[in-house]
Amino acid sequence: MASGWFYLSCLVLGSLGSMCVLFITYWMQYWRGGFAWDGSLHMFNWHPVLMVSGLVVLYGAGSLVYRLPVSWVGPKLPWKLLHAALHLMAFILTVLGLVAVFQYHSHSKIAHLYSLHSWLGITTVVLFACQWFLGFAVFLLPWASLWLRSLLKPIHVFFGASILSLSIASVISGINEKLFFSLKNVTKPYSSLPSEAVFANSTGLLVVVFGLLVLYVLLASSWKRPEPGILTDRQPLLHDEE
Repeated sequence: MASGWFYLSCLVLGSLGSMCVLFITYWMQYWRGGFAWDGSLHMFNWHPVLMVSGLVVLYGAGSLVYRLPVSWVGPKLPWKLLHAALHLMAFILTVLGLVAVFQYHSHSKIAHLYSLHSWLGITTVVLFACQWFLGFAVFLLPWASLWLRSLLKPIHVFFGASILSLSIASVISGINEKLFFSLKNVTKPYSSLPSEAVFANSTGLLVVVFGLLVLYVLLASSWKRPEPGILTDRQPLLHDEE
């Protein structure tokens, strides 16, 4: 039964994640003029799309690998590789998103890293980089002892959830900042809630719902991988044990 609810949650998460990416892309294409890679404002439009795709959606998907019931039995190495690969893909998209905004700022002679949104975002990316390299060195490479992995596992889990929370905060503050900048000198300001503002605010709410559902699945004890040697009613029975 727990597995059924888990896979239903995965279906909902997949739909929400796809909607987050589609909505942020549509906003940039329809209201902000589309995309380019030339240092112009259209290059900036890649920033929110890549950050939502990488730092929220792909990051969330990679975080849930160990919650898959099929990962509860058998060797962990394939799931470790999948977990690391999804997060590496998320990190690459995140770096490209940073390149887009830094090049736009440099091209337009705009100061870097002056807003709370930028501070939140760069803090999140730095923590993400440290988290990935720590996970790769300790949990994927075979040199680390079991006691060291046991010691660092709660820290790794805590920062994994914290990075997702910071990612959501960065996206929400970024959407708000973009709307303030884009709708301050128009006939329909942000305060009048034009259609662009309604759509962008709705996109932000989608990101929040997606992130909260990922965090719930991560924290729900009934969906955590059982500890070695512990068999529960959630874990498939093994008929060919050694």
